[in-house]
Amino acid sequence: MRNIIIGILSLVFMIAITGCTDKTNPKFRVLNERSTKANVQIQTTGGNTINLNDVQPGQATAFHSAAEGNITATAVIQNESVSPTITFFAIYDEEYTIVIQMTTPPSLRVDR
Repeated sequence: MRNIIIGILSLVFMIAITGCTDKTNPKFRVLNERSTKANVQIQTTGGNTINLNDVQPGQATAFHSAAEGNITATAVIQNESVSPTITFFAIYDEEYTIVIQMTTPPSLRVDR
C-alpha cells in the first residue's frame, strides 16, 4: 500500500513539474497590407534587434521568437515620409501579427 501511495505522489509531482516548464517564448510576424514594400525593425526587451527587410505588399513573414516583454516595431515604408511605431507587451505562449495598415498616414496594429 505504501508503495502505491509513493508511486501516485511521484506521478503527480512529475506531471506538475512538466506542466510548469512548457512555456514557449512569444512569437511575432509582420503582415504588409500596403501596396509598397517595407523594412521593419523589431526591438525586444532584452535589447535584441531583428530586422525584417523588403516585406513585400500582401506578404506575411515567418514567425520569429522573442523574450517575454515589451516589443517595439518601427516600419520604414517605401515612398513614405512617416515611419509608424508601435509598442506592445508580448507574453509566453502567444503569437502576434504586426500589421502595416493601409491608412493615411501609415500606421501599425497588433493582432493576437
